[in-house]
Parts: sequence; C-alpha cells; structure tokens
Amino acid sequence: MNRAPAAPTDQAATVARSAQVAEVATISAPATVAELMALLADCHDAWDMPDRSGDPVDILDHDRQCAELLRRDFPADEELQVAGLVHDIGHVLVPGDDAGHGVHGGDAVRGLLGDRVARLVELHVVAKRYLAATDSAHAAALSESSHRTLVAQGGPMTGAEIAAFESDPDFTAAIALRRADDAGKVVGLTVHGLETWRPIVERVAAAADLAVAR
Repeated sequence: MNRAPAAPTDQAATVARSAQVAEVATISAPATVAELMALLADCHDAWDMPDRSGDPVDILDHDRQCAELLRRDFPADEELQVAGLVHDIGHVLVPGDDAGHGVHGGDAVRGLLGDRVARLVELHVVAKRYLAATDSAHAAALSESSHRTLVAQGGPMTGAEIAAFESDPDFTAAIALRRADDAGKVVGLTVHGLETWRPIVERVAAAADLAVAR
C-alpha cells in the first residue's frame, strides 16, 4: 500500500505537543479486532472532555453515530466508515490531549486497520481547521468548547495550508469524516449496536493485513 503524502506541516507541531502528554500515558494499540472492539466498548460513558464540557454524547455513542452517517452516504467505502467508528478513541488512550487525539488514535489503529484508516483518523482534526477557515457557516456553528479546542489544535488554516490540504489524496474522505463528526452528536438517537460493526471491522483489518503481505 502506498503511503499518502504527509499532512500539512502544522501537524508536526501537534505531534510534538502531544508527545509531551504521551510521556505520562501508555497507548495500548489493539493488536486484534477483538481488542479493538473491547476498546470501543470502553468508550461507553467516556467523554471527549474530562469535565464533560464538550460533546453532549459519550464517545461510543458519538463514534457509532458518525459511522452510521458515513455508511449511509458512502456505502462502498468501508475504510471510511471504520475510520468514523474509531476516530475518537484517542480521547480514551490519552485523556485530556484534545489537540493530539487524532494522532494518538491513528497511531493506535495503523497496525490493525492500515494506513488509510489511520490517516483519516489523524486528518479529522486537520479537516476541522480547514472548515473553520473556508466554511463560514461551519465556523459560526462551532460550540464554545469547539472554539477552545480549535485554538489548541492550531486555529483556522492559513492559505498555504489550505492549498496543501486540498491537494491531499485523502482530502475528500477527510472532509466527509469531519462533517459526520460534527453531525453525530444527537442526544438519544437510536443507532445500531457496536457488535453489528464487527464484520465490517474484520473485513477492513483483513484487507490491511493482505496489503502488508503483498
């Protein structure tokens, strides 16, 4: 599998900031689908912000809503759907590091789910910065907590960063994931149970394993 070009250069600064937090936290990368599903189950009653000032639903509920939206809109792209299902596990792996949660989550699933899924997990934070700079309606709709985390994540993109991101081969999928991320926060919404995603996760993991073996 060919590695896509690196994300915008500001991502390096995010990684550096995140490393300081990671020094005091152990990231347990799931080695099997069973371990990943257990990690996702642990996201029940876990929150993106320790003081619960962020999303109005817990991480498991949010991730399932996000994945459902992506399955509806991109039924043929199971990697994108699974990226939606796992995109916020970094909050559980390294609590309190909102700026780096995409990097932590991507690092944790790369070995199991492959480079593209990992990269989309990383880029959902980058895509937020892009939309904040290019979509005035999106920027106006950000909650107070989202405004705070946007600053920690680097703020709206510069013109050069926008151009670089738009040329990224994963740009369209990353924006789709970001929009599903923003929409998947409905309190009380009924979605499919976590176990219904196991066969899809298994297919994505098997394809990633096959790509490595080639």
